[in-house]
Amino acid sequence: MNEKKLYLFMVLATFFWAGAFIAGKLSVPYIPPYSLSFLRFIFAIIVMLFLLKQRKEKFVVEKRHIPIFLFTGLVGMFGYHVLFFSALQYTTAINSSILAAMNPIVTALIGFLFAKQKISKQMLLGIIISFIGVLLTITSGRLSVLKELQFNHGDILMFMAVISWAAYGVFSKSKGKGIPPIMLTFYSFVVCDIALIPFVIYEKPWVWLPAVPVSAYMAVLYMSIFASVIGYLVQQISIREIGPARTAIFINLVPIFSIILAVLVLHEKLEVIKLFTALIIIAGVFLCQMEGLRASRTTEKNISA
Repeated sequence: MNEKKLYLFMVLATFFWAGAFIAGKLSVPYIPPYSLSFLRFIFAIIVMLFLLKQRKEKFVVEKRHIPIFLFTGLVGMFGYHVLFFSALQYTTAINSSILAAMNPIVTALIGFLFAKQKISKQMLLGIIISFIGVLLTITSGRLSVLKELQFNHGDILMFMAVISWAAYGVFSKSKGKGIPPIMLTFYSFVVCDIALIPFVIYEKPWVWLPAVPVSAYMAVLYMSIFASVIGYLVQQISIREIGPARTAIFINLVPIFSIILAVLVLHEKLEVIKLFTALIIIAGVFLCQMEGLRASRTTEKNISA
């Protein structure tokens, strides 16, 4: 694929991911978190089944793959999405998207602690800058909140969601080698939805389902098809064509698009401090990603030599 066209598709993918924060915010007043996660994945599973039927290559699930799918399904999909939708009940789409931008930083930290991945001085500086941005986000710039420990419950849940997703990323990269990415994602979705069934029953869907408006179902379908399936496939093509480092840089657009959409669609108030904290976090993440980009270019030169 032409690089310029691929860049355009990656921008579009980040727009779809940003829209997931808006769609989630539109859904949570009507659909409880466990049921919302279940619906998002059941629709995504149906779409992915259709896509998998088009694949010529066959993937056979072996016994050694089961623990991997259990971890990615329970920690990455179940953990992240339940925490994500729970967070949206208490915080804004703007705050949640700003905190989600921390994912590359948290991934680097988890990789350092558990996968023995190195952190350079530049990456460490990026981590410190980003965490300052997070601190300003969850306190709304009022450092007195630290003394009183009165953090927004939703912001804390969103940060926990980011930790879950980062753990999923590090684990799938180190343990998921040899498993096609689309298969790893598909079986993670399946494990997640199976695990969600008892929690969905606990939320008594027969009580709230009749009151769910069509707009909420449309939001769920959006998250399933555009944010989950299309966004994921574009990302995988981009990783294959231009590499993971250059692909990751596009993720910095997500909080920017989310802020714009939250103001236009949800009419959330854009405070100057939120814009400032988003820029701080993006700057920190960009510092870390530039290090990865340099490393990938060095590797490419060595291979071509």
